[in-house]
Amino acid sequence: MTDLIATLERQERELVFDAFDHDDAWRLGTRITTLAQEAGHRVGIDIRRPGLVLFRAALPGITPDQETWIARKAAVVLRMEASSALVDARLSAAGVDPVASGWLGAEYAVTGGSFPIRVRGVGVVAAATASGLASLEDHELIVAGVRAFLAEGDNK
Repeated sequence: MTDLIATLERQERELVFDAFDHDDAWRLGTRITTLAQEAGHRVGIDIRRPGLVLFRAALPGITPDQETWIARKAAVVLRMEASSALVDARLSAAGVDPVASGWLGAEYAVTGGSFPIRVRGVGVVAAATASGLASLEDHELIVAGVRAFLAEGDNK
């Protein structure tokens, strides 16, 4: 578990944006959607900031249930300012069940698949989320998209 936590923490340190606006959300969301399509994934993809969806894609084969999972995973990121996978790993390692303890309500899903959009010198400004695969696969899809976006200089 400590290896997983270290990997997830490293991803968050490395994958930081210089800026992030609505155009960036569109380009990032499109990049993630293309990766999902190429892999044949049946997923929903969402990028949102508090109170506003910036990008949404619903690939063939997803169900309305993914809408709920997306909103709940993103809520974790926007509240905890860490990926939902990292929050899950840290709580699991500590033996904490936030739902059973009453700490987090039904509007949160502590499971992988949502990643913070962190802007250097600003902090977390949005969450990029996938739902439809296993938790860590959802997480890796988003990370792969963010990594490619940043590596190709799409974040101007």
